Amino acid sequence: MAARSNMTSMPPQNQSLVIRPVQYRDLEGVERLSAESFEVDQSSPAETLGRSHLSLLRRWFGLIKCLSIFPNPLQYRFCIYVAEQYRQVQGMIQVTPFNRTRSTWKVQQVAVDPKAGTQGIGSQLLRYCFEAIGEARTWLLEVNINNKDALALYRQNGFQTLAQLTYWKIEPSLLQELAAREPDLPNLLPVSNADAQLLYQLDTASMPPLVRQVFDREIHDFKTSLLGALIEGLRQWKSKTEVVSGYVFEPQRKAAIGYFQLRMCRNEKPHVATLTVHPAYTWLYPELLSQLARIVQDLPPQSLQLASADYQPEREEYLEQIGAERVEHTLMMSRSVWHKIRESKFASLEGLQWPEVLQGLQPARKPVPGGMSWIPQISARSKLHMNSPYHFANKVSSSPETTHQNNSGEEHSLQQQHLDDEGETKNTNV
Repeated sequence: MAARSNMTSMPPQNQSLVIRPVQYRDLEGVERLSAESFEVDQSSPAETLGRSHLSLLRRWFGLIKCLSIFPNPLQYRFCIYVAEQYRQVQGMIQVTPFNRTRSTWKVQQVAVDPKAGTQGIGSQLLRYCFEAIGEARTWLLEVNINNKDALALYRQNGFQTLAQLTYWKIEPSLLQELAAREPDLPNLLPVSNADAQLLYQLDTASMPPLVRQVFDREIHDFKTSLLGALIEGLRQWKSKTEVVSGYVFEPQRKAAIGYFQLRMCRNEKPHVATLTVHPAYTWLYPELLSQLARIVQDLPPQSLQLASADYQPEREEYLEQIGAERVEHTLMMSRSVWHKIRESKFASLEGLQWPEVLQGLQPARKPVPGGMSWIPQISARSKLHMNSPYHFANKVSSSPETTHQNNSGEEHSLQQQHLDDEGETKNTNV
């Protein structure tokens, strides 16, 4: 992955730089920038702008633009923004939703022209997406651990490390050895939309709480619509690939304990596998890998690639044990909505002139005492009287008998006053 150190700087924004959605006339510049990409997610090449995708985008650009208007599986397939300056494309960014609710978005690709100089175009592209896509609560990306310039750019824009990923390659000769072993998977079932609840529970249990919160997947993320299945079939036919998936069912717990998805390539590209195993059933790794090796043994000999995370030590231990080769180390990084709130607060306080603010808090004229100024003096005297030692001694010296006598005297005075009032009323009538 090629890095561009000029993207990490964050000077004041250039007024002549315009960031907008991609147009048809920008495709030539986008193709040029993709060839000199600042950061390309090689672990998932099908999602980045390769030559095949650019040719498809160029051919069906009008249709893709129309599909981006209303909800459909291809609405955000090519969500690209470009940075234009003096009618020249200086940078581009590709983003896509990570889940169905679009609460988490993923940065697929960032590219900047190396001739642009130190203008901070990479940071401006990222911040434009943060502001333009308001429904995104969390942002996700993946970057090579050795790409120092990319790490500096993303950390400067609020991204923090979520997990460390390792990509492995299993050679064809090792796959033949694994295929010779009979896998012990009596409850291996094919995947359908009816199994979405089981796969959602397995996905929830197989990752730490923080990763689960960032991914924010729900049950319908594991379902495939009719239109989505049709588009996936066309995609497989175009790329000469085939997808096989299955899961292991535990009858006693009535839960899925293992899942695999294998994308088999009939060209020279390696096969790509995705594994999800319940942490309490890590003994499934040898069985699942033997099953994958048996599936690909009828195809031309090609290597198999799969990934492991730092919170899956049993998987990494088994892959090292069988002799798999480490290909790449990457960092999964995330940025939450709290960074946006904090940055907006800091930006709103930058323009304030504190001497003027403090001067505005001072009174305009000297306050004039009003007619009710004697109330605080009376209340202060009453408090002083209540707290005096003489008042406290009288309060302590009063006994229950004295209190009873005082109450009796008060009742007698009230009765006498009532009789006097009745006598005055009679005299008035006479």
